[in-house]
Amino acid sequence: MGRGRAKAKQTKVARELKYHSPNTDLTALQRELAGSGKSEHNFDDDYKEYVDDDDEDHADDDPDTWARPTR
Repeated sequence: MGRGRAKAKQTKVARELKYHSPNTDLTALQRELAGSGKSEHNFDDDYKEYVDDDDEDHADDDPDTWARPTR
């Protein structure tokens, strides 16, 4: 009980979003999308210490506790 009012509100909001678009500042959007093509920050270096360079996947390192036992 009590869900009818909430559903009616959601339907109203969805209908407003569907048929009435808000005013969009297209020049601000264009500036944001144009931006600079190259980032000054190198994200690869931030997580370098966490990267495991070993290509092999060791089965005994991280056992899957949800896996079915093999027979």
